[in-house]
Amino acid sequence: MEVLNKSEPPPFPLDTDGHEIGEESRMKYRYLDLRRHRMAKNLLSRHDIIIFIRNWLSGRGFVEVETPILTKSTPEGARDYVVPSRLYSGSFYALPQSPQQYKQLLMVAGLEKYFQIARCFRDEDTRGDRQPEFTQLDLEMSFVEREDVMELNENLLIDLVKKIYPGKEIQEIPFPRLTYKEVMEKYNTDRPDLRSDKNNPNLLAFCWVIDFPFFEKTDTGWTFTHNPFSAPKFEHMNDLMSKKNISDILTTQYDVVLNGSEIGGGSIRNHKPDFLEAVFEIMGLKKERIKENFGHMLEALGYGAPPHGGIAWGLDRLVTMLNNESSIREVMAFPKTGDARDLMMGSPSELEKKQLKELHLKIEK
Repeated sequence: MEVLNKSEPPPFPLDTDGHEIGEESRMKYRYLDLRRHRMAKNLLSRHDIIIFIRNWLSGRGFVEVETPILTKSTPEGARDYVVPSRLYSGSFYALPQSPQQYKQLLMVAGLEKYFQIARCFRDEDTRGDRQPEFTQLDLEMSFVEREDVMELNENLLIDLVKKIYPGKEIQEIPFPRLTYKEVMEKYNTDRPDLRSDKNNPNLLAFCWVIDFPFFEKTDTGWTFTHNPFSAPKFEHMNDLMSKKNISDILTTQYDVVLNGSEIGGGSIRNHKPDFLEAVFEIMGLKKERIKENFGHMLEALGYGAPPHGGIAWGLDRLVTMLNNESSIREVMAFPKTGDARDLMMGSPSELEKKQLKELHLKIEK
């Protein structure tokens, strides 16, 4: 017998499911935590899901395209993670909250059917089941209406469950379609849990929620409910352009919900520049700021952009639910803690003075 490498005694047992061990210990020694059977099974399931999605979409004419990680800071809902530029003093890149603008630009480029297993970054306040970085299935299609996108994604979800999780039962096919008004009045949430038996871990109750309000009122004015790139429903387009009856404008947004959690959302987009500009004006943005933040989008849409729409799934959340786990950290290889720390690598961490100087940065206590 040859000993290839001896091991120190592990800090916790590896022959259990790990739920009895404190999360901080598991995160610090994640490379050991991943040795347990449950964690390895979760990563293999994630792999199977991603491979299935790639093959399924590729077989229907979709092309996977990688979009940039270093991009521009634009107001899209959450705070951006920013990256200082060494070459351009005082200027910053931003990490993408989603590939939203890039995938629309691919539609302008004539790609027609795009998807990506995309990394996304949002500097949000800490919360138990939230991560600074996460993964989406991102998808966009040209020359489609709302039903086209919903039907394609519904078929993908049904086929995925049947192939990879044959022991699970989808409660209702086709998925129920409920309006935002209906679910808020009946369930007081836009993520209703429609399961007939909430004690059945293998029961999957999907549904679609549609007809969301486009805008909501805040202390400082109007803001979008989902994202500013959505198009209103056709019958509300005149109100958008005239900036009237703003609270009554409904958007083409559609969310797919599973067992009380939103696992995806998308919309048909404003594919004409004056439509999109009207959204920003309702939000109170001045012409100069619109041009500074979104001038590239308005210019691109002016070159004959086709009608288009898409969706993004929260892939981590979907894998979590299909594997009956309690947190997205259970299906990610190297997640952060709930307060956005990496205990294994020791990040975030301070930079050396030399690095700060190269980046033209100064830390003020």
